[in-house]
Amino acid sequence: MRSFVPPLSRLLLWPSLMIALALWLKGGASVGGGFPAGALAGLAVLLQYVVAGRDQARRYVAVRYAAPLAGVGLLLVVGTAFLPVLGGYTPMSLFPRPDQPEVGVGGLHLHTALVFEGGLMLIVFGLVVTVIDRFALRTGTEEESGP
Repeated sequence: MRSFVPPLSRLLLWPSLMIALALWLKGGASVGGGFPAGALAGLAVLLQYVVAGRDQARRYVAVRYAAPLAGVGLLLVVGTAFLPVLGGYTPMSLFPRPDQPEVGVGGLHLHTALVFEGGLMLIVFGLVVTVIDRFALRTGTEEESGP
């Protein structure tokens, strides 16, 4: 008898990632943001590791490049925090400024807080997935070598 868990975990991966994306986009205006989005996406990948194993989970590009994604996220966070200083503004200044028109489509408004939260999401996701991958690598190596 086959288990329903592997197909269900594959089915849940993409909706979980879409909800994480929605949490990120909603974070500038309401409850949500980069941290819960990155944590949810990392947990979705963790489910793939538990159910399918390391080799199967590493088929996804975001899993293979999780550590560089965390580095890109760190660059986004630091850049968003300190680039306004070069223009004479305080660190973490919000752009567009309150007197400037907002850029966006529909209810989505593009601003620096969204970039900052996106960087935070990449940091959390990259850290969670990299740690999971290292534990899976270590566990797989110990099982292969025996006691």
